[in-house]
Amino acid sequence: MASTSPGSRRSPRRWGRTRTSSQCRSPPKSSPRTRRAWPSCRREGGAALRGLEGRSFLVTGGGSGIGRGACERLALAGARVAVLDLARDRALQVAEALRAAGGDAIGIGCDVTREDEVVAALDRAASELGELRGVVTSAGINIEEDRRPLAEAGLDAFSKVIAVNLVGTFLVAKHAIPRLVAAGGGALVTVASVAGIRGGTGQGLGYTASKGGVVSLSQHLACLVARDGVRVNCLCPGATAGEGMGAFFRTPEGQASVARAIPMGRVGTCEEVGQVAAYLLSDEASYLTGQTLAVDGGSTAR
Repeated sequence: MASTSPGSRRSPRRWGRTRTSSQCRSPPKSSPRTRRAWPSCRREGGAALRGLEGRSFLVTGGGSGIGRGACERLALAGARVAVLDLARDRALQVAEALRAAGGDAIGIGCDVTREDEVVAALDRAASELGELRGVVTSAGINIEEDRRPLAEAGLDAFSKVIAVNLVGTFLVAKHAIPRLVAAGGGALVTVASVAGIRGGTGQGLGYTASKGGVVSLSQHLACLVARDGVRVNCLCPGATAGEGMGAFFRTPEGQASVARAIPMGRVGTCEEVGQVAAYLLSDEASYLTGQTLAVDGGSTAR
């Protein structure tokens, strides 16, 4: 996609403008200006969040799972979205889907463990979409080799997970926060896990350590940059349907077994977690920083 100056871009079309449904809400009967701004079919939880429309945001790990859920919710609210993913093709596909639905998005391939790629991705996002006002660090891995018993645990698997989940978050934060400060303020939303705030979740050693590190890093960053106008909060999803779950737990039987341990009686969805990320980026959360939010159906309350 050719670079354009921020001022030359047209305002993004509202997400879902072309969708039709018998359940769509009717436009309010007021001025023609109001009617034009009202989407013909708004997805649940969409355009009500203040401070997202027309602003630019970047999401790592945006090609699937929770990252994609965050991209969709931001686009739904009228934001411009840079979709980053290690798999460039997947990032491009998600960006294309957002544009086809009326959003404004670009896809960028990026390995968050490589500092040069992180810097290049941030530069390109700002060049094509305008100055960034928020970032979601959703890139992460959860590999089978990391779940071996302690006596069989290998340093290679442990280090690989730490590199992506924790070091990757650090690198994005390191280079994104100065841009947010320069833009006059913004928000960083990190994505950890309930495994980062409690033990016994059945996750691997590296995964648990990396997510606990993301929680602590987020709290520390929040204190460092609060007076620079940047808010930092951490999402800790519980069991969430998607590619991050093992093959068995993506089946109805597997999800039912997990759901029995959740007070709400079901696993979450990537869209639900993505909506919380969008909220934390929005002006609705203007006095919220340094917090760790478990989006887990009540699991950590037990």
